[in-house]
Parts: sequence; C-alpha cells; structure tokens
Amino acid sequence: MKKNKKFFKYFKEYQWANIFTMIKNNRSGPKICNEDFKNKLIVITGATSGIGYYTARKYAAHGANIVCINRNIQKSEDLCREIVSDFGVKCDYLIADLSNLKDIYQVAEQLQNYKTPIDVLIHNAGVYLTKKELTPDGLEKVFVVHYLSSFIINYLLMDKLKSQQKARIIMVGSEGHRFAAWGIHLDDLNWEKHRYSGLKSYGTAKTAQLLSMIVFNENFKNSGVTINTMHPGAVKTETGQENGRVYRWFKKNFIDKTLKSPEISAEALYYLGVSEEVENLSGKFFNLTTEEEAAPPALDREVAFDLWNKSLELAGLHE
Repeated sequence: MKKNKKFFKYFKEYQWANIFTMIKNNRSGPKICNEDFKNKLIVITGATSGIGYYTARKYAAHGANIVCINRNIQKSEDLCREIVSDFGVKCDYLIADLSNLKDIYQVAEQLQNYKTPIDVLIHNAGVYLTKKELTPDGLEKVFVVHYLSSFIINYLLMDKLKSQQKARIIMVGSEGHRFAAWGIHLDDLNWEKHRYSGLKSYGTAKTAQLLSMIVFNENFKNSGVTINTMHPGAVKTETGQENGRVYRWFKKNFIDKTLKSPEISAEALYYLGVSEEVENLSGKFFNLTTEEEAAPPALDREVAFDLWNKSLELAGLHE
C-alpha cells in the first residue's frame, strides 16, 4: 500500500476518544498484586537503574530469582550482591550490549540453554538519542536497542517458552509510539531519506515493538505463552545520558522534576507478570495496568508482517 493510502487509512482510524482515554489513564496509578512468586525465574534487561532496578527488587521481594541482562559488569555485580543480601534469592547476570547483534545472539543462546523455565521475560533496556547513531552493524541504534534486540531474543526463545507451556513476555513500550503518527518507514529504518529526530526515532521503535507483538501473539496462540506491552508511566530514568551536556542539563533541571518514581512502573510490571487477573491476556497494550488501544499505525497487520520479514532480514534470521 502506497504511503498516501496509508496516511488516509490511519487518518480515518484515529479517534479523539482514545487520546482522551490516554490522558485520563496517565493520571492513574497501577493495580497492585500481592501474590508471591517464590522460586520463579524472571529475566530482565537493563536492571541496574531506573525501572529495571526497582522491578528486579520488586520480584525478588516476593521470592523470585533474578537474571539481569546489563552492559556493565561492576553495576551488575553490585545489584546481584544487593538482591541476594536483601531478599535471600538467587541473582545472576549476563553481560550484553543490546545495540550489538553479536551480543544479542550470545545472550539469547545463553537463555536458550537455561534448564530452568523462564517464567517472566521483561524487555526494559532503552536509549534516547537526539542525534542519529549507527551501531557496529550499521543499524540505527534506537531501533536496535528498543526493538530489534527484543525481537531477536523473543524469536530465538519461542521454542523454549512454548515447551514450558507457560510464560509471560512483557515489553516496556511507551505512549511515545504515537510520535510515529503516520507509521514507520520500512524502506528507511536508518533515516537516510527522512529527517532524523529523537522523538520520531523513538516513536518508530516503540511502534515496531507493538507491531511485532501482533505476530508473536499469533505464534504463541494456545501455547500458554503470553506477550504484552506496557507504557511505564511518566517516571524518572537515566535514559538520555548518552546525549550532550545541554540535553542532560535540561533533563535534570526541568524534565526529571516533573516525573514520578519508577517504583510505580515496577508495581505495574509485577502485576502484569504475576497477577491471575491477566493470566490469559495476550497481545495487549497497557498504560501501566490499564488496557488501552494503541495508535492505528501500531495495529496495522499488513505492516506487522512486512516488518516481521524485514526484521528477519536485518537480524540474519531465517524462518
């Protein structure tokens, strides 16, 4: 379908009611789950700070064992030492740069070889850039970290998770997917033909997450494996530290002062990973713990399957 046809298709599908619902939901807190999760295994990316840190502690406080995937060895060791000391559970870590395809494959292979079932897999790692950066593989960095890394890991773990007959995948998405208001440019994922901006690249990556969820959900049908995406709320994180001094100063002195603690995101991620109330829900987008309709470009099944094939190509995977 040509670009102008997509524009008119999405334009007709947009509903103001969904925007008002989003604004309303942004003011609400998450539902709370008090169920225990003893001796279960949670895998989480980007766990040394922000949302990931509080989420790891939340699950550990309820008895879960933790495997965190981070870039920094020292921070990972400190985190695991803290979790073991505070909660008496097991904590391990895998080191990977999720902007590097080699590292992504390596960590996916390590997870494949785990004999213990993975009960909850949370894709939390993220990055926000004001200027375009390419990875060592020649791919746009925000797209790889937010989307392609989770796609590869999910894809390579499909058989393992299905064999368990029960698992939950949660992708930390964003209402920011709405910045890709007229869809993603599958022919220009490296932003060579279109003008790059932080918001547009971020919106594209988060839209891609939601589109991939459509196809993964079909692959997991009747398997006991669920996959959902969650907007974590307006919370303070360390995302954006890779940018220049001006951006970091502005974020610290203006943006961060309007944000809430990432503990509310951890509450939502625990609810979505553990609560029996959402046990059979899959392929959904949540604003914290409230189900919400994503923007039209993130619901386009035709584009979802085109993106799936493109992702296999970029990642060097084969059906």
